[in-house]
Amino acid sequence: MKSRNKWITVLLSVLLSFIIGSNFDFSQVEAKSNSGELKVAMEANYQPYNWTQTTNANGAVPIEGSNEYANGYDVKIAKIIGKQLHRKVVVVKTEWDGLLPALTSGKADLIIAGMSPTAERAKAINFSNAYRNSTFVVITKINSKYANAKTLNDFKGAKLTAQQGTSHYALIKQLKGAKRQPAMRDFAAMRQSLISGTIDGYVAEDTESTSFKMVDPDIKAIPISEMAGFKVSKEDSTTAIGIAKPNKQLLKEVNHVLGTIPNSQRTKLMTTAIKQQPKTDDKKKGKNGKSEPWLVSMWKQYGGMILNGIGMTLLLALVGTIAGFFIGLFVGIIRTIPTPTSQGKKWLLKIVNWLLAVYIEIFRGTPMMVQAAVIYYGIAQFWHINIDRTIAALVIVSINTGAYLAEIIRGGIISTPEGQFEAASALGMTHNQRMWHIILPQAIKNCLPSITNEFIVNIKDTSVLSIISVSELFFVGTTVASQTFKFFPTYLTISAIYLLLTFTTTRIFNLIEKHLQGSKNYNLMANQVQVGATKDTEANK
Repeated sequence: MKSRNKWITVLLSVLLSFIIGSNFDFSQVEAKSNSGELKVAMEANYQPYNWTQTTNANGAVPIEGSNEYANGYDVKIAKIIGKQLHRKVVVVKTEWDGLLPALTSGKADLIIAGMSPTAERAKAINFSNAYRNSTFVVITKINSKYANAKTLNDFKGAKLTAQQGTSHYALIKQLKGAKRQPAMRDFAAMRQSLISGTIDGYVAEDTESTSFKMVDPDIKAIPISEMAGFKVSKEDSTTAIGIAKPNKQLLKEVNHVLGTIPNSQRTKLMTTAIKQQPKTDDKKKGKNGKSEPWLVSMWKQYGGMILNGIGMTLLLALVGTIAGFFIGLFVGIIRTIPTPTSQGKKWLLKIVNWLLAVYIEIFRGTPMMVQAAVIYYGIAQFWHINIDRTIAALVIVSINTGAYLAEIIRGGIISTPEGQFEAASALGMTHNQRMWHIILPQAIKNCLPSITNEFIVNIKDTSVLSIISVSELFFVGTTVASQTFKFFPTYLTISAIYLLLTFTTTRIFNLIEKHLQGSKNYNLMANQVQVGATKDTEANK
């Protein structure tokens, strides 16, 4: 028993040290502005403003926490600013919904992501002078019945959408009779929806249509900005750089740099970005001169990125499930402790049980995506503690899994027949001895299918951690789809990988469960008869 307790103590200590102690950066958020890096938040998934690539070709800059690079018009503007401020540009790749939290929490110094300085956003952050002016279009198919629209009324009945969290979505109201569809997460989703026919078009800036047409000639842009009656504010038609409100000095420096970039140079930068954006590889030839299958060419170009995504997904799921198991085991044991006779211990146990119940309800009752945003950005914003995103992801998955497994293990403990508790007590065993030697081995074995299911759920649910820019499998898959414009094949491939991971995991745990169950041919009565017969034979001799 002592050796077992010692082994568990050591293992818990190692896990606790790994989760809490390693790679934490307890620097003040404000200190980041004095570093030699200029951290710029962007989607790296919005061509030609910004995109992701696997090499540093054409002056691409590194993406924080990965082996990937970012390029595009926004990156080129950021490099000019970084050069004049004598700071190295590093991109913080973040989904659109995570841009503002990344800036206000100190994870990034600037937002350069084709963002309009709307009045609503200006309440949370400051904006620089405009670095680009835009006009608006409706992007539709060239053979659509709305492709020849001349007035705002010609879009009557059209199913239109725009990017979520942007001013573009509100502009659809000016297209009389158009049917507004739910806003979509990003341009990759809108392009796929247009190609598949689930929408008739979407509202975007003119640069998006130019970029899209380079890879799909079957689309058409209708310039609604030129139509009579169309109105858009100056803020909504310009693009500016977001800066945290306390950082007034950086705002002043950025405006100064932007003032040195003439309009002719900005136009040239955008033209260059459009030419350099990732192209589809439909015409890529193999050694035999024939076109390579898309899957082969994709793995050649993005295989390393996908493998890294698989590795990150497995790391989060494995460590999160193991750590969550020990958290759940600890909580489950505490919540099944018999009521003490001492009044003081009785109240202490009640308080601890109440706190553990609150923990379980919070983490089982809220989405993991929300937990990730609150923990990763909230801790930095309110306590000025910067946590490495991978460590934050491991902590989030672990405590979330622990909340679920706590109830599973508690159920396994209390489902053990009461007679076993009584028999162990009759043998003089203490509560700890009963738990470690009699109850827990059975409870854990009975809970193994549920633990397996939780591991499989973690493999899939790590996709929500893209909100804090963790480059797991789904996040990588979205990037590949947006670069290749092969949405259905890419997501089908990612689905196949997930299926392979979960299927393999299930088979492995089935073997473990089978091993723990022992031989199915074991027959207690037959063995007793055999033993009795053997004794009778020996007695007759």
